[in-house]
Amino acid sequence: MTVAAAIDGRVGEIRTQSEATCVASVEIFHDIAAAEAVWRALEAPASVLTPYQRFDFLAAWQNHIGTAAGVTPLIVVARDAQRRPLLLLPLGLRRENGIGVARFLGGKHTTFNMPICRRDFLSGATRDDVDAVLSALRAQRGAVDALALTQQPRQWQGFANPMALLPNQPSVNACPMLSIAPGAEPSSLISSSFRRRLKSKERKLQALPGYRYLQAESDADICRLLDAFFTIKPQRMALQKLPNVFADPGVEAFIRRACHTRLPDGGHAIEMHGLICDEEVIAIFAGVADGDRFSMMFNTYTLSASAHFSPGLILMRHIVDQYAAQNYTSLDLGIGSDDYKRLFCKDDDEIFDSFAGLTPRGRLAASGLSALNALKRKVKQTPALMKVAQTARGVLHHRPPRP
Repeated sequence: MTVAAAIDGRVGEIRTQSEATCVASVEIFHDIAAAEAVWRALEAPASVLTPYQRFDFLAAWQNHIGTAAGVTPLIVVARDAQRRPLLLLPLGLRRENGIGVARFLGGKHTTFNMPICRRDFLSGATRDDVDAVLSALRAQRGAVDALALTQQPRQWQGFANPMALLPNQPSVNACPMLSIAPGAEPSSLISSSFRRRLKSKERKLQALPGYRYLQAESDADICRLLDAFFTIKPQRMALQKLPNVFADPGVEAFIRRACHTRLPDGGHAIEMHGLICDEEVIAIFAGVADGDRFSMMFNTYTLSASAHFSPGLILMRHIVDQYAAQNYTSLDLGIGSDDYKRLFCKDDDEIFDSFAGLTPRGRLAASGLSALNALKRKVKQTPALMKVAQTARGVLHHRPPRP
């Protein structure tokens, strides 16, 4: 074989490989059940996805919350020239002030939003691939005016998020994160002095009959933790003068369904952790896990005297050690900058928002949504403005109804 022929053959091979991971066609599903087969097929080791975009998690959310809220599924599947799925973008469409806005399914219950993608596609995804997806959405007969794609990680499992190829801006809030190095010493994750303080507090709890840390596996244990959560959390939020978001329509049913849904790997769509004793549930943390990362969704702790011994922090220490022992590489405590999160998470995961208009009025709406989120971010990062906002929220929350 001549050198020229060898070069031509290598170029042809590269071109064929490239074409095999380029978007050649796009299909859109308006029903979650209709997309289930391709969705589950993409939930495989050859793909990258956050646990918030699993079919079981988002199907439970759509069935219990999304439909009642007027959200219509808009599941975008991009395929290669051989019709093999490359990407699945789980969106939902809703009319907002007369504008058709597409957002990630899951609403405020997802910390991270990202398409499910084949690994080989992520390695070479281009702006043309993303534009092909946008073109398919634009062709939906004007139904989709704007995209509001928020809280997206810039990378997941070492792969860049292809949606970052669109114009974007930092999200309103950061996400505190703990990185876990392989074989990390416990003291590198939680300092020895902090561990000693927590163990000293835990000795008080260990005197309670039946005290133990629990990762709920059985339906009975899951029910016990959930029953306690939905009893304690409303009282805690009332004490903080916050509205009970868990009382919103469908939220409790969604959470219960996801916590009881067992995944093919043996875990649950939402994992429950608790500190318990014979008499009561002392603390609860719940989140999603995927073998690489644990991401906290919600938590609470007892109103009894046991609350004086920092049960939430003790439970968090157990969780960190549990997932480190399972060779997880990271852990996060959800969006926001609560002080307790910084006791465990020293870094921030970089997350971003993208707003794109697909029609003339959609471009106006996208511009407005982008400006609003930028303003919210400025308020959150400016202590004086944040104090004013918190005061106003408290006043509005306690304002008596008009006669």
